Amino acid sequence: MSSAPELRNLAIVAHVDHGKTTLVDSMLRFAGVFGTRETQQERVMDSNDQERERGITIFAKQASVRWQHYKINIVDTPGHADFGGEVERGLHIVDGVLLLVDAAEGPLPQTRYVLSKALAKRLPVVVVINKVDRSDSRPEEVLVEIEHLFMDLLGDHGDLDHLDFPVVSCIARDGKSVSGIGMPGEGDDLTALFEAIVKTIPAPSGDDAAPLQALVNNLDASEYLGRLAVGRVQQGTMRKNEIVALLGAEPAAGVPGGILKRKLGTLLNFDGLKRVDVDELVAGELFVIAGFPEIEIGDTIADAINPVALERLLVDEPVLAMTFGVNTAPTAGKDGKYLTSRHLRERLEKEILGNVSIRLRDTDSPDIIEVAGRGELQLAVLIEAMRREGYELQVSQPEVITKMVDGHRHEPYEELTVDVPDEYVGVVTQAVAPRKGSMTDMRPGDTNRTILRFDCPSRGLLGLRGELLTQTRGTALMHQRHAGFVPWVGDLPKRLGGAMISDRAGVATGYALDGLQSRGQFFIDPSEEVYEGMVIGENARNDEMLLNVTKEKAKNNIRTHSHDDAVKLPPKREMTLEAAIEFIEADELVEVTPKNVRVRKRLLKEEDRRRTKRPQ
Repeated sequence: MSSAPELRNLAIVAHVDHGKTTLVDSMLRFAGVFGTRETQQERVMDSNDQERERGITIFAKQASVRWQHYKINIVDTPGHADFGGEVERGLHIVDGVLLLVDAAEGPLPQTRYVLSKALAKRLPVVVVINKVDRSDSRPEEVLVEIEHLFMDLLGDHGDLDHLDFPVVSCIARDGKSVSGIGMPGEGDDLTALFEAIVKTIPAPSGDDAAPLQALVNNLDASEYLGRLAVGRVQQGTMRKNEIVALLGAEPAAGVPGGILKRKLGTLLNFDGLKRVDVDELVAGELFVIAGFPEIEIGDTIADAINPVALERLLVDEPVLAMTFGVNTAPTAGKDGKYLTSRHLRERLEKEILGNVSIRLRDTDSPDIIEVAGRGELQLAVLIEAMRREGYELQVSQPEVITKMVDGHRHEPYEELTVDVPDEYVGVVTQAVAPRKGSMTDMRPGDTNRTILRFDCPSRGLLGLRGELLTQTRGTALMHQRHAGFVPWVGDLPKRLGGAMISDRAGVATGYALDGLQSRGQFFIDPSEEVYEGMVIGENARNDEMLLNVTKEKAKNNIRTHSHDDAVKLPPKREMTLEAAIEFIEADELVEVTPKNVRVRKRLLKEEDRRRTKRPQ
């Protein structure tokens, strides 16, 4: 059996913002990963720019700590439902999970999702109740809710042994923990947490002497080494400079037997936050290798003499799709450096190599590609990454992916949780009801706040976040998770206001905007460049309106009072990428460049739009 009984592999899973990455920081600090003179960066595992800006984990990452005579490999996973594919991949290479739950908020939609995936794989669970020092902490009640969640899920996943889970109360920010329900004291550290981990999470069970089998669950890149494959040695021993076989989804073209064989020139292992060169890795260890530019997620690195493939990774299917196309606006080419369909296709094909929850599909136009994913946020993160890399593109309104069940069309639906101040409960229910959402639960939350739960079609949630933030003055907290499919619910309401559209190209003037501000809310400021067919605001009424925002005040020799020249405009509505994607209708697109996000009509000329509306 394995010669590494002191090894433990675990994933930390939780709902978004319950403290996963902060806990990893404290575990690394407690284990002495950071030197005494080394300045520790907060949320050190969130290394991506977007992760730091958004305050969420987007990509699963690995690190390791040493405690007593144990080495513990840690996989930090995202907490947002849109990045569930990262969670599923992380669970393929671990032997147990730390389920982190906020001591005040309790289990939320993503808590159910990640726990169901862990139980389906029969992984043992250590429950960590975090933030027990909050003024509104209620750990005893939260533990009861966690037990109920386990009971709900055991019908479909796991067995009764999972109910015998250890509980650790924790203050991740301060690096303190205590067994059971309680408040860590002055002398407490993370010893109780580490004791629960090594007692509950089993050592890897692979056989070091068996033929090599290693599963690739992630990809990375190095400026010097090229494509890197990350994964776990399931059986056997992986040795540097030894010939190994790559078993992909399809046989390797032009290779005898369809199996690519190559010397393993680079072999790395995790040590703290670093990757270090090693000569060999036994069953159960995590690896990083280079030298296989053809490698993809789900492939097996196998023994060259007796190559046997492992079962490939399977993740949940996408539920939303939108089209990515070449930027055809008059402003195309002014901001970005990647403008053609070839650039666009190459970038998206590169994305799906490392993101198994993204799907691509060709459309009738070679310049447009359909991209399917788990949700709006996942697709918005991809678009934001591309614009930062210098791409110009235009994207469509997200649409749900339907499927036929017993001859009837079904659409995805979500479990929606909204946490709002008590005075806005009526506002939320009135906003969700027309979108065919049905309330399933209502309970008190923090002081003067209420938590509402709904079942709602995924279509009904498009644009809801922005609407709720506006109507609740930014106080609503909204979470959702995919919960299955329901029969098609019919038509849903569209946005309330129509589009205000520029009827010509030019530069917007304060004089024109001042005279038109009573018509609706603008997305532009004076001196911004506009073009024909660009959506420049939202009408106060539900019909479209063509406007000339480039008009200048006539110059004559008639003296005017000073108050005639004063232009006082309200602030424009800031169109972020997510806000623009939520706002647009089916006949509109979002133009995305490295410097600008604009909303436009698919057909820029008014006569073209009228022609399509005429009865044929």
